[in-house]
Amino acid sequence: MADDSIEKLGWELVSAVERNEVSPDTFIIPSETIRSSLKRGDAAKILFDIETKEDGIVVDRGVDRMWVIVTSVTVTGYIGVLDSNPGYAENLKLAQGDLIEFGADHVCEIDTPPTEYLLKEYAQFFSR
Repeated sequence: MADDSIEKLGWELVSAVERNEVSPDTFIIPSETIRSSLKRGDAAKILFDIETKEDGIVVDRGVDRMWVIVTSVTVTGYIGVLDSNPGYAENLKLAQGDLIEFGADHVCEIDTPPTEYLLKEYAQFFSR
């Protein structure tokens, strides 16, 4: 994402790798090999820098960790569906169910949701 995505969208992705390099003993992430080998249906927790505005004035800004379920693997990374609720702010253009493009460097945790959950919540992506 471009640097102006905070202004345009109210959010941008943050590198988990950079956070890990600053605090390797306290901000632990999966290895690059694991982060680079996600497959469709895997869940990746990624970092979102979110800016909250009220009446056009910034009232809060911080990094939230949210789950994204991989719907496809691309040449440069992944596309996934946001499986967390980012909340509401007048400037925030982000909602549960949105598709998010991200890379292995954004991943700070990995999980595997049950197939039943994927089919129930996101059948348009995971039913055959």
